[in-house]
Amino acid sequence: MKIGFIGLGVMGQPMALNLARAGTELIVWNRTPERGDALRKAGAQVAESVAEVYREARIVIAMMATDAALDAVLGRGTDAFAANVAGHTIVHMGTTSADYSRGLEADVRAAGGRYVEAPVSGSRKPAEAGQLVAMMAGDPAALEEVRPLLKPMCHETVVCGAVPSALLMKLSVNSFLIPMVTSLAEAAHLARRFGLDMKQFQAVLDAGQMASSISRVKVDKLVNENFEVQASIVDVLKNNRLATEAARNANLASPLLDVCFQLYSETVSLGHGNEDMAAVVRAIEARSDARRGSA
Repeated sequence: MKIGFIGLGVMGQPMALNLARAGTELIVWNRTPERGDALRKAGAQVAESVAEVYREARIVIAMMATDAALDAVLGRGTDAFAANVAGHTIVHMGTTSADYSRGLEADVRAAGGRYVEAPVSGSRKPAEAGQLVAMMAGDPAALEEVRPLLKPMCHETVVCGAVPSALLMKLSVNSFLIPMVTSLAEAAHLARRFGLDMKQFQAVLDAGQMASSISRVKVDKLVNENFEVQASIVDVLKNNRLATEAARNANLASPLLDVCFQLYSETVSLGHGNEDMAAVVRAIEARSDARRGSA
């Protein structure tokens, strides 16, 4: 069975590559055509148009950065939408608001298609290693069909229930991830400004009980000030906003996310939006510099 994959960005390209390398018969499309070159070399078919993907694949995975981008490739709001999704299973693996996903599911069903929500936890390196965690929601029969197809990309899949429970789970997980990395950036900032040996700082963190696979990656970035992107500041800011909005809609407090949102916004304003999320340290540094300047 041929599988469609739309969206070959920072996350989508390594995810699709893992599918192709596992022998999945794959047809892919991306708005920037050159992103398909690596997939072609891995044996995937690269479509000339997004419509070709829907013609040739009954199950179509979309890894799009925004709801507007997903609407565009689905043709939502146009006459093409029904033709694209009727008889298809649309697998939404990006991160959008829960309300958006709920509405999209209703539209896909009304057009005669099936819909699976499957956002993932993990950044570029886990995507490259096939070590993502997928949270899934939707019609049980569709979930049963799609779940095994995700194995080359995800070492774990967790069925969360009905839409939009998977996206709410993803936003809840991000509510731990974002403050954790931000706190690590603040700790590295303090260590550097205190004049400590940064390699020793890294060694202590890596050897202690707080160490994790993500802390080891991010502390290395902070110590070496190498912010090659795995999860960009802009993307994290989007995820932060979605989590904060979900909390507000449920009349829930999110004090740590509120602080992080301001810091990531400041990092974007400083020109670091396309760097890794660890570059949030630049906003913390700017605050320290401003405090010293006013002293």
